[in-house]
Amino acid sequence: MKILITGASGFVGNKVLAELKQRYDSNDILALSSQKINGVKTIDANGYHLSEEYMNDHGCGDVDTLIHIGAFTPKDSSRADDIANSTSNINNTISLLESFKHLNKIIYISTLDVFGNVEETISEDTVTVPSSLYGWSKLYCEQVVKKYALQKGIICQILRLGHVYGEGEEVYKKVMPVMIRKAIQGQDLHIYGDGKAIRTFIHIDDVAKAIVNSIELTNSETINVVGSEQVTIAELATMIRSLTGDLVDIKYIPSDIPNRDCIFDNSKLRRLLLKDFLPFKDGLKREYEYMRKVQS
Repeated sequence: MKILITGASGFVGNKVLAELKQRYDSNDILALSSQKINGVKTIDANGYHLSEEYMNDHGCGDVDTLIHIGAFTPKDSSRADDIANSTSNINNTISLLESFKHLNKIIYISTLDVFGNVEETISEDTVTVPSSLYGWSKLYCEQVVKKYALQKGIICQILRLGHVYGEGEEVYKKVMPVMIRKAIQGQDLHIYGDGKAIRTFIHIDDVAKAIVNSIELTNSETINVVGSEQVTIAELATMIRSLTGDLVDIKYIPSDIPNRDCIFDNSKLRRLLLKDFLPFKDGLKREYEYMRKVQS
């Protein structure tokens, strides 16, 4: 088996690559990237100006498994409707797929943003109505991958990641790293509203294991790669505050924005890819200690 991974230098891809190297011969792993990836052969992404000839010339002719992680992912909500970057997700995916003729499996890493602002518990059967161009671009790519796999008679896995946390997410302006950064700096933790909104996190190490486990699936599947431990924003702030030795305060700021709970049904994930999860309190402590070292 020869595996090509895109996005290997990113938050998710870096962990997936490490997991791949633990289970497979490094000589059988290739990385498509604009920068050198240590430990495996790196193929220049060439701005995703790809072709079958280009990939063959760079040793990718015998790749049978493609793990496509590389994509524009907005680091904050203000970029979720970036037209050019969202469009690049579609164009780059199409260019990549058209560069292969002999794949046996495609693993496409998508996002829970394909569901938009739904109020119900999210499962694989939840209706997909994205609320951003980024979400629409990922949903369109899902359909491209499915159609490509159907036409070629090969297996595809669509893995929708949601509320991933862990070492490396500090580049994103998400609630957890923002709170941790403030706590480390001795600043108050701000909660907008009553703090009762529910989040359901999954650690990046569990995500990486699930993605690599999907290589062994023998049927095409769409799976939400999500956690099951529910934590309110107020509970999250209290846990982070305790990691400082209660040296910071939590302040509630009035807000008219209604709470949005994010609760997932991950029974399909548990059945097919991942039975055990890192406990949230342990993962949070790891991220806190990591960010403290990074900021020191």
